[in-house]
Amino acid sequence: MYRANEQRYDKMVYNRLGVSGLKLSAIGLGLWNNFGSVDPFDTQRAIVHQAFDLGITYFDLANNYGPVPGSAEENFGRIMASDMKPYRDEMVIASKAGYVMWPGPYGNWGSRKSIIASANQSLKRTGLDYFDIFYSHRPDPATDPEETALALDQLVHDGKTLYVGISNYNGAQTKVMTDIFRDLKTPFIIHQPRYNMLNRQVEDDVLPILTAENKAAVSFSSLCQGLLTDKYLHGIPANSRANKGTIPFLEPAQVEQTLTTVKRLNEVAESRHQSLAQMALAWNLRQPAIASVLIGASRPEQVVANVQALDHLAFTATELERIEQILAQQTPINWKA
Repeated sequence: MYRANEQRYDKMVYNRLGVSGLKLSAIGLGLWNNFGSVDPFDTQRAIVHQAFDLGITYFDLANNYGPVPGSAEENFGRIMASDMKPYRDEMVIASKAGYVMWPGPYGNWGSRKSIIASANQSLKRTGLDYFDIFYSHRPDPATDPEETALALDQLVHDGKTLYVGISNYNGAQTKVMTDIFRDLKTPFIIHQPRYNMLNRQVEDDVLPILTAENKAAVSFSSLCQGLLTDKYLHGIPANSRANKGTIPFLEPAQVEQTLTTVKRLNEVAESRHQSLAQMALAWNLRQPAIASVLIGASRPEQVVANVQALDHLAFTATELERIEQILAQQTPINWKA
């Protein structure tokens, strides 16, 4: 029987989401990878236990996470039922809808039918009574934003989610949704963008909108799918995603372009007595609008190491200037390759 660490809240940092009443752990656990039907269940369980024992309270899912799609929610539901149910009210659990989930015209994008059906399916897979946050995973170019917003608003009124969020929306799209949610009085509190040292588009686009609107962000791909770790310091490992061809922007040719940058960034991290991954997480959290950064993990030890980023969050002006100089020389990555 799992019993949570009694000191789990002693060192974790909790940040408020804008002017809402909700706080998130500064580091959240993303279940995008390593929680599917193809992954060892006992390892998944150990990762969730380790995360919670370290004060991580934010757990981030989506309907199509796997593989197979839906299996991450099912596995997380098994862990909740067997171990974590007594701690449900100490957890912020999120899911999303918007990417392909089932065949036909309704298992994708952001129609009212797709959003509500997806939420119902996700609740069934996880065995939860409600989500704390439910997101529109991406904007739908063929659906009026108001329809997507109204669907999310309906989920709140139906008691299926406490708050709503959006993900992968650009600045203009974020402003449109913010205005609609304000008129509806929907508890829209969070945006989830891709953000890391090698992907900074949101700094000039999304983050200023969130700041102006008193909203917050939680960044995904915070370690750029492993590029901003020690994994690639000595080349491309044979067992890496770059060699598996599962992530478009991790094609070997693109990874090769980053190796010099990654090595130079690692030198800065070493001077700060941090790993590169720890520095990259701290660097994201330097942004006032970013309340939390998502990490992934394939084993519990990675969670422990990443949480240690919170031991050294501050940067000197010299360190930030040096990082900017290094990043300025990096060839832009084609994220849509």
